[in-house]
Amino acid sequence: MKKRSKILIRLIIVLLCGAIGYQAYKIAAQYIYENAILKQIITRLEADSRAAEVLVTGVNYNEVDKKTYTTIKFLEYDSKGKPLEAKYFTFSGNIIQFQSLVVRFDDMRIRAGDQLKGKSAYLFWKVFVLNGKKTQEYEIARINQVPRGYQLEDRYNPVEAKFWRHFWEYALDPKKAKLEGIKNAQIEAPGTMFVPGNLYTIKIEHDGGLRIDALPLSQILLGEQIPL
Repeated sequence: MKKRSKILIRLIIVLLCGAIGYQAYKIAAQYIYENAILKQIITRLEADSRAAEVLVTGVNYNEVDKKTYTTIKFLEYDSKGKPLEAKYFTFSGNIIQFQSLVVRFDDMRIRAGDQLKGKSAYLFWKVFVLNGKKTQEYEIARINQVPRGYQLEDRYNPVEAKFWRHFWEYALDPKKAKLEGIKNAQIEAPGTMFVPGNLYTIKIEHDGGLRIDALPLSQILLGEQIPL
């Protein structure tokens, strides 16, 4: 009987050690995985600016409501300078404003620690036409989602999603930002008159400023449809 008890005790000890070892392995593996994802996110934050191009693709007069509608093509480039999928926005009016959001991670007390020192997230956040109660607004970057241009891969990643969820909390909640030591989240929203025949370049500078430059399209392009 005593022998059986000793064997049982040893078996329980072996099982407990195995369970503890397995849990330790899982924790270590998760830690390594999360750090690898954080390093990839931080790499995407290396760029010190973001850029986009805008082109007026249509100006149409609506006989029903007696309004002129302007359609623009918005082509944003990711943090590595590669073009993202183009977006089209249509407004009643052509005085169009773009809103940017810049949040600096210098003092953010999150797990990545010093790896985020000096890094910032530069976002094209919204595009809109002000018209009182009839203001038209579109989101370019959606709140609580991974911003366009910073996403690591097409499929959902819980570590990446958690990182950016905290980002939005700190960026838009002054109380939480203060607790985390973030001095400010800078928002700017300049605009200009968008007309056909110009190529507009929008850039979020490293100091947080947003600028819109316009250059006439080369005359050789006017009236032409360029095959891809």
